[in-house]
Amino acid sequence: MKTALITGANRGIGRQTAMKLAELGHRVYLGTRQPRVNGKQLEEIDGDAVWLTLDVSDSSSSGKAAKSFGKSATSLDVLINNAGIYPDAGISICDITCKQLMEKFQINTFGALEVSQALLPYLRESTEGRIINVSSGYGGLDGLSPSVPSYCLSKPTLNGITIMLADELRRDRICVNSIYPGWVRSDMGSEEATKRVEEGAAGIV
Repeated sequence: MKTALITGANRGIGRQTAMKLAELGHRVYLGTRQPRVNGKQLEEIDGDAVWLTLDVSDSSSSGKAAKSFGKSATSLDVLINNAGIYPDAGISICDITCKQLMEKFQINTFGALEVSQALLPYLRESTEGRIINVSSGYGGLDGLSPSVPSYCLSKPTLNGITIMLADELRRDRICVNSIYPGWVRSDMGSEEATKRVEEGAAGIV
């Protein structure tokens, strides 16, 4: 049985991805800030699912989550850094503060790196380790928008981290990729989005 860990797995694309991987026979660790198991959410997943407290906004949480993971598993086959926020309503590049940028970067960018670093010992134990960073169309230089400053700046940086990790971990046979799931009808994407959450998760799966 392969193991997968997904951050931000309690809703939207992360939750749908967890459901699909569980259906495919993976043991899925649901990384979420919520400290308690939501029994109904676990029951809705048809397969082997484990709740794991993991808050990417807190740097210390990654190490704690890795220790918790290590109590029930010796290797990790798939890490999906999905957790993120879209926080820029009413803010432009002309008035956003560096403090606001740093707070958003921690969740959308630095958290993904910290989780990857903390779980590397387990990924190295896999024969087919995978890290997938969920990025955005805003992650390209031609997608930058002055009205979405922190989100737009955080995603190209995440893509840069992806490139560096891919190069560094190639010798460990760990494949690292970014993926743009499209504009998805979720809490982040809004009801006006063009894709269903199932379609957004399909590329990740």
